Order: sequence, then structure tokens, then C-alpha cells
Amino acid sequence: MVALIADSLSVSLSSRPVLTDISMDIKPGEVMVIIGPNGAGKSTLLRILSGEMHPDTGSAIINGTDIRALSASELACQRSLMPQHASLTFPFKVKDVVAMGREPFRHESDFEADNTAIAWSMAATDVTALAARSYTRLSGGEQQRVQLARVLAQSWRQAGTTTPRYLLLDEPTASLDLAHQHATLHLAKELAQQGVGVVAVVHDLNLAALYADRVAVLSHGQLAALGSPEDVLLPEMIQEVFGLEVRRIFDDGSSRHLVLPTGHTNANSTTRFAAQ
Repeated sequence: MVALIADSLSVSLSSRPVLTDISMDIKPGEVMVIIGPNGAGKSTLLRILSGEMHPDTGSAIINGTDIRALSASELACQRSLMPQHASLTFPFKVKDVVAMGREPFRHESDFEADNTAIAWSMAATDVTALAARSYTRLSGGEQQRVQLARVLAQSWRQAGTTTPRYLLLDEPTASLDLAHQHATLHLAKELAQQGVGVVAVVHDLNLAALYADRVAVLSHGQLAALGSPEDVLLPEMIQEVFGLEVRRIFDDGSSRHLVLPTGHTNANSTTRFAAQ
């Protein structure tokens, strides 16, 4: 099956269950947004889907192959991961950081293709003007955009390439201002329309409502809901999983329902919704 699949994933850390029997798939051409309270297991799930971490039971499968059967270079050519925290203490120039994304292709790509990928990804993330700046001297939001440019450079392919690829983003909007938050998710949507499978962990439910094709809700390490934003982002689900009372309003511009908070309830609720 051409997809990125979580097949009955379970994992414990320090004897504490973090994920329990998670099954879902991400298809090329869609944006899957993962939401959930702090500590729900979102980053752990993304790390397993990326192959950076292996589950205790179950499998992560990419385009029909168990991720554990692929070499690091083979995997890097099929998926790129933007982690929640990227540590880089050396004063590399911004363009050099972005160029790191082309490393998996050094034996098969050419100078022109690499330069095209780097230039495109920097323009797409609005960091072209920062090219000669030292990465360590950038603001948190600027560093976030440079890291996004790096993984976009890794995801870039020449015209005619048919191998399905996946872009995994862990809280890509966390340090960004409002305009760049929407620009990032809009870009994810554009890449999906070009055949990329995108998985993004976000905390803003309205970003999920606006840009996701499907939403996966994690709660206490379990899959509480999975489906379209229209079917998943319901007031009762949000209240029970997040402990927050909301109401839904229909936005004519996007033709999607958005949520507005009205008050707090029990933030420790453990009620589960069944996956659709």
C-alpha cells in the first residue's frame, strides 16, 4: 500500500505507556494534523513514523516496507522530519543549514538541482534575506523557518519524480507569528496538492480546522478520534479530551467550522472518543 502507516503501535518509556495500539495511515496528497493535550504522545508517534524511534510492538510502514528494513539513507529519500526542537550550536550560515537537507541525495543529485531545491525552500519559508546570517544569531521564529526550509529542501524533487514522499512536522508553527503560522500550513496544503503526504502536530485547533484533510486526536496515548475536521472537531470531543468548553461557528470564507472557547471544564478528563 502506498502510504505511511502506523500499524498497532505501542510504546512505553520508563515503564510508562506512551502510545497504546495506534493504527492510522497517511496517504500521499493529504494533510493529516495530529492534535492532543500535552503529554498525549504526539511527538513520540511522529518519531516512530519517521523511523527515528521504534515501537515496542507494532510497525511503522512506508510505501509497503517496514521502516526498520530501510537504511538511514533510503528512509531519508522518502520522508523528512522537522523535530519539535532542533539543536544547532555551531554558527553555520543560514544557507548552509538549509543545504543540509540535500545531504541524502549527494550521490544522485547535481549542483543545479540542489541549488534549485535550496533556493525554492528558502523562498517558500521567507528566509532568503537571511541566507548569509549566522543561524545562532536568529530569533526563535527565524530559526524555526530555517529548519522548515531544511526539511523542504530534503523533500524537493525534480519534475517527473514519482516516488511518494512524506513531510513530518512537529509543532512547525510553535514559534511563528500569525502570518507565518498560516503561511506554513498553507504551504503544507500546497505540497499535499502536489502529491506529498504531510503529517503535522499542531496545538491550534483552528489551524487544524482550516488546513487539515483529516485530524487525529491523541489522548492519554490512545487514538481518541480520527476523521475529517468537520466530524472530529466537535464541542463535546474538545470538552472531553482537552477539558475546554467551546462552540462552533461556520466561516463563510473557508467554508469550514471554527471553534471559539467559552470556558474551562475538567482538564484531566479521560473519556475517549472512538476512532471513525
